[in-house]
Amino acid sequence: MPDKLTSESRSRLMSRIGGKNTAPELTVRKALHAAGYRFRLHRRDLPGTPDIVLPRYRSAIFVHGCFWHGHDCPRGRLPVTRTEFWETKIRGNQARDARNKKALEARGWQVLTIWTCELKASRDFMSDIVSALHQVAAAKD
Repeated sequence: MPDKLTSESRSRLMSRIGGKNTAPELTVRKALHAAGYRFRLHRRDLPGTPDIVLPRYRSAIFVHGCFWHGHDCPRGRLPVTRTEFWETKIRGNQARDARNKKALEARGWQVLTIWTCELKASRDFMSDIVSALHQVAAAKD
């Protein structure tokens, strides 16, 4: 199936997709803040520049888009055009994610990955995340 956009239009469209302050990330930040957690954003001194960092609990949160990071869900499907390119791109993203997680864990950080499909699938998902953080907080205190 050919692309409906010209290659210039597609390139312009894809270049506008941001990596920071996305809607799913804002959803997670809002829920964490409402639960009383304070955090830092996009700390460049940590491997992978986590989206959300809770320094007090040595926890890093990545909010991943299912397509861009190759999640095993309907949103993570490869496009039918340029399949080789996208497969290479997404496998590279997954390898980088694994390296960053391993590096953070080696430094003593807990790493949590939140997928956009999880946020959309369940309204209770954020309460589950907050509960997990409460458990981490209780263990640290």
